[in-house]
Amino acid sequence: MEKYKNQVRTGLDILISEKLELIKGKNIGLVTNQTGVDRIGIPNYKILIKLDDVHLKAIFAPEHGFFGDISAGQKIDNQSVKDLPTIYSLYGKTRKPTPVMLEDLDLIIYDIQDVGTRFYTYISTLGLVMEAAGEAGIPVIVLDRPNPLGGEKIEGPVLNMKFKSFIGMYPIPIRYGLTVGELAKMIIGEEWISAIPNLTVIEMEGWERDMYFNETGLPWINPSPNIPDLETAFLYPGMALLEAIPIVSEGRGTEQPFKWIGAPWIDGEKLAEQMNNAKLPGIVFEPVSFVPASIKGKAISPKFMNEQCYGIKSTVTDYESFKPVYTGLNLIVALNAMYQGEKIGGVIKADSQYLTKLFGDSMIYEIFYFPDPDAYHDRKYRRLSNNYEKTMKKYLLYD
Repeated sequence: MEKYKNQVRTGLDILISEKLELIKGKNIGLVTNQTGVDRIGIPNYKILIKLDDVHLKAIFAPEHGFFGDISAGQKIDNQSVKDLPTIYSLYGKTRKPTPVMLEDLDLIIYDIQDVGTRFYTYISTLGLVMEAAGEAGIPVIVLDRPNPLGGEKIEGPVLNMKFKSFIGMYPIPIRYGLTVGELAKMIIGEEWISAIPNLTVIEMEGWERDMYFNETGLPWINPSPNIPDLETAFLYPGMALLEAIPIVSEGRGTEQPFKWIGAPWIDGEKLAEQMNNAKLPGIVFEPVSFVPASIKGKAISPKFMNEQCYGIKSTVTDYESFKPVYTGLNLIVALNAMYQGEKIGGVIKADSQYLTKLFGDSMIYEIFYFPDPDAYHDRKYRRLSNNYEKTMKKYLLYD
């Protein structure tokens, strides 16, 4: 069993035990998925339904669906589940609640576990929900939850808003170092949405900025199908950049997504040796071979489906020193150097729009000509990162 400093109480736990007056007599719309549970694992909707004089009228589900069992990018229809109100999909025909969906609601509650990475779409759903609520004059309560990656470190470029999209809606770094409640306050305070609702954040109890998720005492519930544990959540901000390279598998279609990286044409032993020789902090690599397959609810037609791939397995040895974005950039540099740009460079140019949206800036292409990713980051992004750090401090809720 993993040790933890405290038994953290989430915003949901605090709402139910101490702040029921905020929701009594209200018609509620609940934005949630399978991660919206209390500290002993009871889903929020089951708790709300049993409360006297609390009326759950609508449920809104993000990417991956209400039960978190839909593959990334797969469109989702509205659902009907016995004994529950209509479950509106915010990853189907619309990504923003419509006025019809919001009819008769007095309050919207947002309760979803995030992973602390800018291109993870739950925080985009958060902004669109708050914007729709602002337009409709409906107040919003965000039930805060831990940032699994902690709240002390940020990494990666601040999003250049020329490349704003659903996988990057705010000028924040890839690893942005806030809880979802703090981010909600920042979205509103910096006016990153066009209509501003009345926002209440129900803070956690017992969470501290230097805590990683394994120190919270809370149960790990997969926030999405391909992030099955904390180690994968740490790898995701860097290894997900490989999603934009069509000829390299990021491990989808295996039981080790984002831990296994490979392709039929890669020499896994040489790549592992080169990555280990870089002596990147908090991580080691070993050769691996794997065969991606279609897995229901996890991966539909993954790259190199049913083909033998060779590459590396990444193991995080120290969360404190590990730099996920830096590691991902080093991997791209290593692949480009090993194969002299024949495969990597050409394909990246062909898929530039997606890579730019993930990374947050078109200057990622300079990485192929700049041998030191760390120096590259310092040279290009330190001023923007410093400005972000200064601004984010206004919205911090925890020490």
